[in-house]
Amino acid sequence: MARLIGDDGIGETVNRDGRVLFAAKALRTFFFGGLSVVLALYLARRGLVTTQIGAVFTATMVEDALLTILLSALASRLGPGRIMTLAAPLMTLGGVILAVAEDPRLLIAGAVVGTLSPNGQEAGPFSPLEQAILPETVPAAARTRTFGWYNVFGFLPAALGSLAAGAWLRCARLAGLDDVAAYRFMLWAYALAGAALALLYASLSKGAKNPRRHAGHAPLDVLGLHRSRGVVLRLAALQGLDALAGGFIMQSLLAYWFHVRFGVGPELLGPLFFGTNLLSALSFLAASRVADRVGLLNTMVFTHLPSNVLLLAVPLMPSFRSAALVLLARHVLSQMDVPTRQAYAMILVAPEERPAAAGVTASARALAQSCAPLLSGLAMTAAATGLPFFLAGGLKIVYDLALYARFRSVPLRGES
Repeated sequence: MARLIGDDGIGETVNRDGRVLFAAKALRTFFFGGLSVVLALYLARRGLVTTQIGAVFTATMVEDALLTILLSALASRLGPGRIMTLAAPLMTLGGVILAVAEDPRLLIAGAVVGTLSPNGQEAGPFSPLEQAILPETVPAAARTRTFGWYNVFGFLPAALGSLAAGAWLRCARLAGLDDVAAYRFMLWAYALAGAALALLYASLSKGAKNPRRHAGHAPLDVLGLHRSRGVVLRLAALQGLDALAGGFIMQSLLAYWFHVRFGVGPELLGPLFFGTNLLSALSFLAASRVADRVGLLNTMVFTHLPSNVLLLAVPLMPSFRSAALVLLARHVLSQMDVPTRQAYAMILVAPEERPAAAGVTASARALAQSCAPLLSGLAMTAAATGLPFFLAGGLKIVYDLALYARFRSVPLRGES
């Protein structure tokens, strides 16, 4: 048994399956983060124009969302470990097709079916299915802390992957490789990562690979749910609204807004976004302590609400310094809802419904985010104004209030 990292986890343990899931999360997100840095550049060098690249990214996110719904429903019947072992080679397939294909149609097909991540964040069915297994790898009292560390193990490797991609490209140029050859090397590495991921999932115990069977429950429906179907669909719809709002304040749009509004360049924006990302990672861990005292739903709502008020205030600041400070303050709170909403969804439903519940909610978020390339482009035309912030903050506040109103009286399994 291995202790959870840090003071939050003293006295709590993660079993071997949990360690495998943490390792898989770190491996996968490292390569997602690295490949996201060069994916658009590679496609452009291979002949795709900007509109085609945007359409490919949207199609990739839609395909990932639909695939996640399908595989999550199958996981409720066949077991999440088995499904993840079968899905991991899609990364290998996508990497190989992109590395060797010459026809633009094959490049597009490889990007769409290859479980790629245009934004460096999670993609495919892996995270929802891991979340379904994770509660069984630790004592009940450690669940929220475990989800906090689970997100750290995705967030930091993704950031390191982006740094590694930049370092590799600099080294490749010094060695005389052209950019396309350097990008292809990264795609081959991504393909190998998919194979390694499949081996990790294959090493999970039988308990993680087999579906949960509980006597006396109604048969699972086509989504892999039974009596929790209605509440999961309502939760998924609300989370889709939150994800849609987030599309207006993607990091690239924020960088553009700061540049247009205050005339600042990468030398100031780099440290700013390093700070926001670091504070977001720390907030994952703080969330568990807050949830232990006030509960999961209260933590989700009452940390998210003030963060969105701060988001609305950013464009009202008169200087870069003040706007940056408000944005940093916002990130102290803005990610506390991530591990708590994951833990909340898993406690909300019966164990045999967890893969489907995680898949449906994650897919709703992904489908909503797939609108971001189009909507963000519209918001970009007004980026020098506060419109992106007002749209994002306003929709997120609506999400918070609706979430609390709908779920404050819904009982949770095993939470007093």
